[in-house]
Amino acid sequence: MPSLVRSIPGNAPLVLDSPHSGVQYPADFRPACDLATLRRAEDTHVEKLYDFAPSLGVAWIEALFPRSYLDANRNTTELDVDLLQDAWDGELATDPVVLSKVRLGKGLVWRFTDDGVPIYDRKLTAAEVRARIANCWQPYHEAVSQAIEKAHATHGYSIHLNCHSMPSVAAANATEFPGLAHADFVIGDRDGSTASPALSQVLVETLRGFGYDVAYNHPYKGVELVRRYGDPATSRHGIQVEVNRKLYMDEATLEPHAGFAPLRAHLQQLVRKLLATDPRTLS
Repeated sequence: MPSLVRSIPGNAPLVLDSPHSGVQYPADFRPACDLATLRRAEDTHVEKLYDFAPSLGVAWIEALFPRSYLDANRNTTELDVDLLQDAWDGELATDPVVLSKVRLGKGLVWRFTDDGVPIYDRKLTAAEVRARIANCWQPYHEAVSQAIEKAHATHGYSIHLNCHSMPSVAAANATEFPGLAHADFVIGDRDGSTASPALSQVLVETLRGFGYDVAYNHPYKGVELVRRYGDPATSRHGIQVEVNRKLYMDEATLEPHAGFAPLRAHLQQLVRKLLATDPRTLS
């Protein structure tokens, strides 16, 4: 099977990844709903918004598989066993907050779309899920982990930006805040547990300086990728960046609009700002 993860190495202390922008739908997916419905789950065009990153020496990791097939920003324990036709012998999550998302059908393997549309008209086998983990989750996390460790070993610190997009208004099954009108950006560091809050404020204030409405840790704090690899006590900083899709695309047609180019330019300025920022000097 061809690789479903795109990884471009870098030499900077900064690592960027996009786990939800993949558009290569594997043949074994066999969803019951149509492609147009599934595509609404994608972080559409995020990989294009940050396509300047490698030219700046920034490591870039991108999932080519779709989020609805396997969500790399979930732990492998976040599995909805009601989706399976046979027994699962792996560990399962017990945290109530995590389980609430799994019950919404938004775990490791999605059961429902953000709008509550069933994705399958069949049960999956445990072997299918294990294959998705082996072919998608594991190589994606290996690429992110290796890039962060290389950056940290070279520079003594690392900054990991986990790049996402969000709809202008949260859908019914999207979050615990259905119908919420989102800010232009949401910066998340899991309440300061995955990155220095001072570093997160560099992002917040830089984006506000461009004129954007920026929220901090609400409604998105960051999930598995920043939780797993962010450890500010050892100078490994992980921050989730959510950008509102209305800023750069038509949410109905998925086509970029005139806002795409200026947003991309601002993101490039943000990345340059972070390249010039050593979080060890912030207080």
